[in-house]
Amino acid sequence: MSKIRFLSIALLFFITLSFAQTDKRLKGIEKQFNSVLETSKTAGFAVAIVEGDKIIYAKGFGYADYENKVPADANTLFAIGSSTKAFTSALLGILREDDKLSLDDSPLKYVPELKFYNDEMNNNIIIKDLMRHSTGLPRHDGAWYFFPSHDKDTLVARMQYHEPFTGVRQQWYYNNFGFLLQGVITEKITGKSWEENIEETFFKPLGMNRSKTMIDGMKNGTNTAFGYQLDDDRNIEKMDYYDIAGMSPAGSINSSVNDMSKWLMTWINDGKYGEEQIIPEAYVKEAMSSQMVAASGFPSDELPGVQYANYGYGWFLHSYKGHYMVEHGGNIDGFSASVALYPKDSLGIVVLANQNGSAVPRLIRNIAADHMLKTNKTKWAEKYKEDTEKALKAMEEAKDTNDISNVKNTRPSHTKIDYTGAYEHKGYGKFEVVVENDTLYAELDNNRQYLHHFHYDTFELIDFKEGKVDTTGIGKSLKVTFTTNVAGDIDYLKAEIEPMTDPIAFKRTPNTIDVDPETMERYVGKYDLMGTEIKAYIKDENVLYVFVPGQPEYELIPTAEHKFNFKVLEGFKVEFLETDGAINEVKFIQPNGTFVAKRKTE
Repeated sequence: MSKIRFLSIALLFFITLSFAQTDKRLKGIEKQFNSVLETSKTAGFAVAIVEGDKIIYAKGFGYADYENKVPADANTLFAIGSSTKAFTSALLGILREDDKLSLDDSPLKYVPELKFYNDEMNNNIIIKDLMRHSTGLPRHDGAWYFFPSHDKDTLVARMQYHEPFTGVRQQWYYNNFGFLLQGVITEKITGKSWEENIEETFFKPLGMNRSKTMIDGMKNGTNTAFGYQLDDDRNIEKMDYYDIAGMSPAGSINSSVNDMSKWLMTWINDGKYGEEQIIPEAYVKEAMSSQMVAASGFPSDELPGVQYANYGYGWFLHSYKGHYMVEHGGNIDGFSASVALYPKDSLGIVVLANQNGSAVPRLIRNIAADHMLKTNKTKWAEKYKEDTEKALKAMEEAKDTNDISNVKNTRPSHTKIDYTGAYEHKGYGKFEVVVENDTLYAELDNNRQYLHHFHYDTFELIDFKEGKVDTTGIGKSLKVTFTTNVAGDIDYLKAEIEPMTDPIAFKRTPNTIDVDPETMERYVGKYDLMGTEIKAYIKDENVLYVFVPGQPEYELIPTAEHKFNFKVLEGFKVEFLETDGAINEVKFIQPNGTFVAKRKTE
């Protein structure tokens, strides 16, 4: 960078700050911002306002690091979550401009290994459906949030097992996997990773020098915010960073409001930043236009000027007090965001907060919009306080209802060891249930959850950290139910983690044990089952098989002392019976009954 260019940028920054202090439209705004900060008990946030090609205002409030009282400022990095989506779809807009794809193409054209749940989806879904959430799929967020993977192809492969809840283009429904798939399409066409495409196509030409595409940028960077949440007593509590990993195209960008201001300027200036056309103008207009109805209904009596909810490509569309608004929020562990455009007013507002699931970005955005658009001013801080009090009261009432739903004095149907094993759903992932010190735990992604008995065969997943159970979660955590097959074995764990479909069923595979060759030899022999000779023999290096005349040979999987499951038959198992130190009988346990065969003497 030349000294002249550096001086120009420094001068522009100085002028911008001076202008922010003198813009009459912003008179009294910081008092309202601070009121929201205090009322919401937010650790911190930053806000920037752009008009045309200028930054009108950029400032941080509260703390990036609450414990050490490190202030947030306009250059502090926050996770922007799903505000990433507009970046991902814009890559496709550029590829279309370069005649590399059509938005009416099937995604299978570019990702041939991709399969959806059924033929209707395989034959009819086009790239536009991924961009506007019209595939017919619900969110299935548990498939990436609880089962993260850094391999995008692994995540894409799960989509074949994601059940839709409606037909293609029948209803709008938010789906992060559609944006993962867009990112993968850009990778297949360009031969570069999504992360490289974002950095080269947007970050570098826009001078978004602090922005990062991966969580390591937050962990190892300078002037970065920590994420926080409010605990049950509404105290500020630190959260761990969440690595979105391979789902990066749906929400992994970390940025500052100063950097994001350049992104806003690009959109409100028809895709241009300075003299450079960053995003094709035709795509900008299309992406900010209605492509799908997101929600229907009349505006509320309380806020009659906030109307309709449609979706473009990576953008929500609304009418805000008579002004056309294009916006997308973002939420990821400990962080919330709002990136808003008012294209007809050449206005852009970005708010980034380090509070989990926070209303603060929306409130600060609306306060800023009221000032800049010169509309009637809503008392957003007061409204938030009233809404919060109502929500807390409703939560208390819901807690009472939850207690009533628990059936007292019930017991699980099996001993704890019977619940152990590996549980897997091909569209989600795999986890283990183990017993330790007479306590059941679920182990997933190097995290341990305590399985607290709720009633019957239903348990709650309670956080277990640093050797302690988080008892505050009891009664209000995710519940899972174990089911049994006709042989009486635990066969599935079902969890209601996708509200638009039936509970997600994770199939159980029992844990296996090692059996030494000497013990295995004790089972070998011929057994008489009502006149039919059944053979038990060893092959494949200490693997036990049984053979019934007229049937294929069956491999047996050892699960406990003298007990085996059939490898390929659900609900079929055998138990060798020992008397006086010898194996003389074998019990065949199967869905249509239990049968005992006696060892034949040679």
